Amino acid sequence: MELKEKITVEEVNGKTFKIRMIEASEYGNAALTHYLHNHKNGVSGFYKKEALNHVKRALAYKFPEENITSKAAEEALQYMIFDFQKEIPFPAPTKPKFKFIDLFAGIGGFRLAMQNLGGKCVYTSEWDEQAKKTYQANFGEVPFGDITKEETKQFIPDSFDVLCAGFPCQAFSIAGKRGGFEDTRGTLFFDVAEIIKRKRPKAIFLENVKGLRNHDKGKTLKTILNVLREDLGYYVPEPKVLNARDFGVPQNRERIFIVGFRSDLGIEEFEYPEPPKQSVSFEDVKEENTVSVKYYLSDTYLNTLVKHKQRHASKGNGFGYEIIPDDGTANAVVCGGMGRERNLVYDDRLDDIYLGVTPRGRAFRSNLFARTSQKGFPLQSLTQSAA
Repeated sequence: MELKEKITVEEVNGKTFKIRMIEASEYGNAALTHYLHNHKNGVSGFYKKEALNHVKRALAYKFPEENITSKAAEEALQYMIFDFQKEIPFPAPTKPKFKFIDLFAGIGGFRLAMQNLGGKCVYTSEWDEQAKKTYQANFGEVPFGDITKEETKQFIPDSFDVLCAGFPCQAFSIAGKRGGFEDTRGTLFFDVAEIIKRKRPKAIFLENVKGLRNHDKGKTLKTILNVLREDLGYYVPEPKVLNARDFGVPQNRERIFIVGFRSDLGIEEFEYPEPPKQSVSFEDVKEENTVSVKYYLSDTYLNTLVKHKQRHASKGNGFGYEIIPDDGTANAVVCGGMGRERNLVYDDRLDDIYLGVTPRGRAFRSNLFARTSQKGFPLQSLTQSAA
């Protein structure tokens, strides 16, 4: 078959085709966008086979009467390289200094930081579908899915320099054991460790909640460090808890960071960065213009929050909603709506809407993630241009 009409990346990633092909390949869009992003750096070979198959399926869907050959799929794929979306909020550096992979990627916080340091992301994995949509909008790349699946791991390229992972905190079954590699099986850290064992990156950069230090009476962190140091052969200095508030972000977000370097590199010391002498408050990042009323609370919801706080106050507890002043610092921002009442802000720029009077009674709004209006990104150290 000779292509008489071109097919675009947007068509291949389109909703209709995606619905038809979801059973055929869950890796198609990820492999295609990863191939297009890496066609110049030698990594594309890990994605080309599945990318070609995906394009071939798309051509068969668009031209049902034609016999789609591998040559036609190759021609279409090469055309896409020149047609590929280049207008993305956070493009990779044109002359990268190192390569990294982004596991448990979320919406791309790790990637943005590493790109700002000159890094090129060559593989991404994230299972949450909404986060994947945001990630694609920000970086033009569809993350691979469930990292626990062997098929997903097979797409990870060789010879990258840094492994980044914000893996969840899970307990290990280590009763009476030394807490080694096999004792972590069945947890997401095991998948991270397995990838490190296979690929041997020069450095690892892990992030977790502050509570990891005391999780399962400290056994969880002890096991992680033992695996990284003894089983995998990495120099790993003692982890450190850092707060985003101390690094120019108006959010009280404490996270533990674990860094490691492959032993053969001869690195024997590492110092975590010291916080700069700089304070940032909510008013430094809040929106310049008023936002859609859909982000404001109704009377009903507000009254529920007030009663909830009163009930806990009567019991001597400090639970309940909190309003962040302009000169204040936000509490930890989380996804999925959890704890959003701890980050309410008052917008006194509205002349026609005020507390408890109008039918809609919209007086407060929460700064949580919302792809359509960029809520929450400045509080996460991302920028207003994020999707």
